[in-house]
Amino acid sequence: MLRDKRIVFVGDSMSRTQWESLICLLMTGVEDKKSVYEVNGNKITKRIRFLGVRFASFNFTIEFFRSVFLVQHGWMPRHAPKRVRSTLKLDKLDDISNEWINADILIFNSGQWWVPGKLFETGCYFQIGNSVKLGMSIPAAYKTALSTWASWVEDTIDANRTLVFFRTFEPSHWSEKTRRFCNVTQNPLLETEGRDQSIFSESVFDVVKNMTVPITILQVTPMSAFRRDAHVGRWSDNPLVPDCSHWCLPGLPDVWNEIFLSYLLSDYGLPAGNGKQDGMSKYHD
Repeated sequence: MLRDKRIVFVGDSMSRTQWESLICLLMTGVEDKKSVYEVNGNKITKRIRFLGVRFASFNFTIEFFRSVFLVQHGWMPRHAPKRVRSTLKLDKLDDISNEWINADILIFNSGQWWVPGKLFETGCYFQIGNSVKLGMSIPAAYKTALSTWASWVEDTIDANRTLVFFRTFEPSHWSEKTRRFCNVTQNPLLETEGRDQSIFSESVFDVVKNMTVPITILQVTPMSAFRRDAHVGRWSDNPLVPDCSHWCLPGLPDVWNEIFLSYLLSDYGLPAGNGKQDGMSKYHD
């Protein structure tokens, strides 16, 4: 099904985890494991902006572009107040967006970095045109950035060639808002504790429903809200700093990909398991 195709993930470290999960899932169907390799010989690291894995025997690549906000991040504009060290240009898509265009499948996400600790507390504020929007809230800025993304998709992407997905927000499970206490449970939660709702996921639905290009929303927020057991916790590079944001592999991101692959299978006219479309929401013009 993926022969001669180019799959591109764009987003933050959660996107990279889903990218890695998909590679592992597909490698189970490859006899010669050495025929699967990173195109630049790179190892998977947090900071690298591009990773691409080629399945040589099937002539397809699965790529990841790190773009945590999807829009451009720039340094302090002239005449800005002292507290402004940098800005997110909400009306300009990331400057690497040209690299995403000629894909057969595009999968976007953004959300984890849209928090005060990654923005205002580091001196990063929002900018539209030449104007710095000091009073703009994070939810309003996120929706503005999504609208910029939507315009880019409509103006740039050939819907006859490229399938476009947007994955919703994946909740973290810190026990305090200060992110100091991370309790990874042995089993999934019986209640979502309100984590099944997300202003970011709601914004994705609001923006996508007005688009003219068909977008498939991979709605993973409610199912992921139960999975306090699935986080990295202390099984990380630094066990002294537990992690209730990122996910273990194998694990929950494999389920996100099973939903993604079931959509692809049905779109290619092949049977997709029991044919159910749980977790998917597709919008057409």
